[in-house]
Amino acid sequence: MTALSTKLEPLAIQGGAPVRETLLPYGKQNLDEADIRAVVEVLRSDWLTTGPKVQQFEEAFAGRVGARFAVSFSSGTAALHGAAFAAGLGSGDEAVVTPLTFCATANCVLYQGATPTFADVSDDTLNLDPQKVAEKISPRTKAVIAVDYAGHPAALEELQQLASKAGAILIEDACHALGAEYCSKPVGSIADMTVFSFHPVKHVTTGEGGMVTTNDARLAETLRRFRNHGISSEARQRHEAGQWFYEMVLLGFNYRLTDIACALGLSQLGKLRENVVRRREIADRYTRTFAGLPVRLPAVRADVAPAWHLYPVRLELESLTVGRAEIFGALRAENIGVNVHYVPVHLHPYYRERFAGQPGVCPVAEDAYERLISLPMFHSMTDRDVDDVIRAVHKVLGHYAKK
Repeated sequence: MTALSTKLEPLAIQGGAPVRETLLPYGKQNLDEADIRAVVEVLRSDWLTTGPKVQQFEEAFAGRVGARFAVSFSSGTAALHGAAFAAGLGSGDEAVVTPLTFCATANCVLYQGATPTFADVSDDTLNLDPQKVAEKISPRTKAVIAVDYAGHPAALEELQQLASKAGAILIEDACHALGAEYCSKPVGSIADMTVFSFHPVKHVTTGEGGMVTTNDARLAETLRRFRNHGISSEARQRHEAGQWFYEMVLLGFNYRLTDIACALGLSQLGKLRENVVRRREIADRYTRTFAGLPVRLPAVRADVAPAWHLYPVRLELESLTVGRAEIFGALRAENIGVNVHYVPVHLHPYYRERFAGQPGVCPVAEDAYERLISLPMFHSMTDRDVDDVIRAVHKVLGHYAKK
């Protein structure tokens, strides 16, 4: 049955047969026997926690993204916290942050006792709008934290110029964007610090894990100490040197990544290129086949190559007979595991109560949120999986489109 004829089928939410028998998630990991062997090898070795695999993974990762240094962390959130600390954020300071992100991007500012200031996003990419950032920068601004939403790099050149002019650090939250390029440069080699996540739904997984890349040796050293209780040396270094003495030189945390996780990361990193290629193939199919439907498709600027962590569409609600909640429920009933990314951070109850946040602060982000639905996007999706998503979207939107 063709996509166009599916609008004649009864929807699953109304008692019809679903497009799929089982739920297709919006994202998931993909592990093979090589990944398993890499982890088992470490389990049989002398090092389980911060050992030789950590350094190997960091060096390989830095090489892959074109950065001088890469410092691993136990999660993407821990990596964001490390970057906020290394940027020098503290009480009385501010950081300009995007509202359209997972709350960890802004929370890392709060961890340091600083204040997040939300700037609105550009209507096309839903990344930080440099003009809005310029309006929010103040003498207290110590960092600008941009998110590469859905895997599309932010306006890094303009944001770097704004941050540098203000004497601030640009932190790029690239947790969606490993493998992306901006002006032919790999993401991870451009901003003062770039943060990555290795959560299972990302392009490369270590189970949980994160990384900060930088070209600044001072920042890299601060990051290493911060993730290790603020201690100036690591256990493996002391072991190899036959030394016992160490000094705590700053207040840090136990944010270390394990050798077990880094062995998996090394194995996964070798598949990054093909993973990104597959995601781009899926995005291309979606873009071609959804043209003409009452949805706004993701924009791609001329100077970037996205990594497609997500494929978010914005519903043209004016052309539909129901709202986002009904479309979401109908697609879920077809066993298409759609999701929504994200509730604007300033509208979460905690932020409303602490900072008296109200709707209207970031109108572009807020309007986008009311329309957004993320379709399944992960590199192990089969052609049949992609067909099912396409069929379900046509089926549901065809049913609810205004005639």
